[in-house]
Amino acid sequence: MYYFTSDYTEGGTPEILEALAATNFEQTGGYGIDPYCEAAASLIRKECGCSDIDVHFMTGGTQTNLTIICAALRPFHGVYGTVQSHINTHEAGAIERTGHKVLDLPTTDGKITAAMISEQHELYLNDPSREHLVQPKMVYISQPTEIGSLYHKDELEELYSVCKRYGLYLFIDGARLGYGLTAPDNDLTLADITNNCDVFCIGGTKCGALFGEAAVIVNQALKADFRTIMKQGGAVLAKGRLLGLQFETLFTDGLYYKICRHGIDLALQIKAAVKERGLEFVTDSTTNQQFIIFPQTMYDELSRHFVLALWEYLSGDRIAARICTSWATDPAQVDKLCELIKTL
Repeated sequence: MYYFTSDYTEGGTPEILEALAATNFEQTGGYGIDPYCEAAASLIRKECGCSDIDVHFMTGGTQTNLTIICAALRPFHGVYGTVQSHINTHEAGAIERTGHKVLDLPTTDGKITAAMISEQHELYLNDPSREHLVQPKMVYISQPTEIGSLYHKDELEELYSVCKRYGLYLFIDGARLGYGLTAPDNDLTLADITNNCDVFCIGGTKCGALFGEAAVIVNQALKADFRTIMKQGGAVLAKGRLLGLQFETLFTDGLYYKICRHGIDLALQIKAAVKERGLEFVTDSTTNQQFIIFPQTMYDELSRHFVLALWEYLSGDRIAARICTSWATDPAQVDKLCELIKTL
């Protein structure tokens, strides 16, 4: 059985494995204070077009989201996110466990707009009993979103402008950022992202690393004490150089973009086969996540050959499933899947 369930079913890109093996017996300082973390941070600053950003490396996505939000918010603060947002659905209430309520907003395309924040925050500001309410202080979005849609430059600029107007931090979760940056309709660079948020993360776990996320802090107000908060939350890895070396490798000679583009190309091949067959999509995604509506019988037959991610049961004996490709997806398996979709 071949897995199309997620983009972290394989290990790490060979370049990372080779770099880790080649440096295995080197001695460095611990806790991310080492030449590899410094080199990786320098490469990320260059890619972001900004020398005045702090870069911190952590092991996983939930840990990174939790650390960033805890560092930015006071105990009575909440964070706006979509109902589908990762912090609201797939992190076991990690954010809320630390006292920061997720203020979920309904959306059909997975995105939060400037108009949505303006409307929602005006309701809060004009509520005569707001002193009894959780105080919104952050907007959390994902690029790409949980359902594969993308923010474009004008949308992000408008959203950040509204956030600044109301004194809200904008946090961009980039767990799959590499796939967003290499999508055919993407018009954002890492420099654009840096200029239009307060803090964001660059995903490694889903984008070719064995593990690891890079937190990039843009807003000066969020930099103080961040390392201490990381340590308190168990987010400082003793062998931190393992993270730094992976990100140094990913951001050398454009490797991050090259391997993520592989996942995009194969996802779009699957999308084309689905369109040719006349099947419908849950959402129009140009990223490595494709959300497809199958007749139950076709889904069952495909599941005899591949493991797909069940997304939702629909009326009329239909199944919505997520097919996810990655930097490591086997093109031969994609060919087989596409052929079955066309002929079943």
